[in-house]
Amino acid sequence: MVCGFSGLLRANTAEGQKIVRVAAASDLQPVLPVLADAYEKATGVKLVVSYGASGTLTTQILNGAPMDIFLGADFVFPEKIVAAGLADGTSPTPYAKGTLVLWARKDSPLQPISMEKIDDPRVKSIAIADEMHAPYGRAAVSALKKLKLYEKTQPHLVIAENVAQAGQFVESGNAQMGLISLTLASSQRFKETGTFVLVPKVYPEILQCAVVMKTDRKADAHAFLDWLLTAGVQGTLRDFGLGAVR
Repeated sequence: MVCGFSGLLRANTAEGQKIVRVAAASDLQPVLPVLADAYEKATGVKLVVSYGASGTLTTQILNGAPMDIFLGADFVFPEKIVAAGLADGTSPTPYAKGTLVLWARKDSPLQPISMEKIDDPRVKSIAIADEMHAPYGRAAVSALKKLKLYEKTQPHLVIAENVAQAGQFVESGNAQMGLISLTLASSQRFKETGTFVLVPKVYPEILQCAVVMKTDRKADAHAFLDWLLTAGVQGTLRDFGLGAVR
């Protein structure tokens, strides 16, 4: 379930059912609906999810947005929640590893897609997430710099608010290719409309971390995080484009 913060407050009054309010990084949009459905069937607890760039969600939480758990796309932003004294713990908990890919539509003249195509003179627009707010955007800039492609591609970068929007830019034709998460590229919709290649692992590891908030639902939030870290759930993450941490 996806909703805004006002929706979260309304959901809080759902009669007779426990809920956990989840702030989730945008790369989890293809992942969490499936996991949330499985978790609700197993426990009866509903996850009410709001997606966004990790930096944007962090700012909202620091400003008082009512959340029980934050699933970030890196360690840095969840650590800010810990540093502010809002987390029920002393450090973020890794729950998955992310992977960066280069994705383009199947009808693109740049097919078959490859990393070498970034340097193609026909490329005038490359979508990436905002590096200041989105860990996948930071990873994209780091990879371009390490591959010595940043100076050449910088004028052609189309900056999206988050990695999901970067994917939408390419899918809609507003960018020719995009550096996005493997979770998005592995979703059914993106597999049907495009293809991808893995970006060489020259960027810092994308260690996606969670923090539970100091709310009256922290026990339920911890229970969900514990479930996410079980061997059974960790074993399914590869199907969604994520790496296991346990």
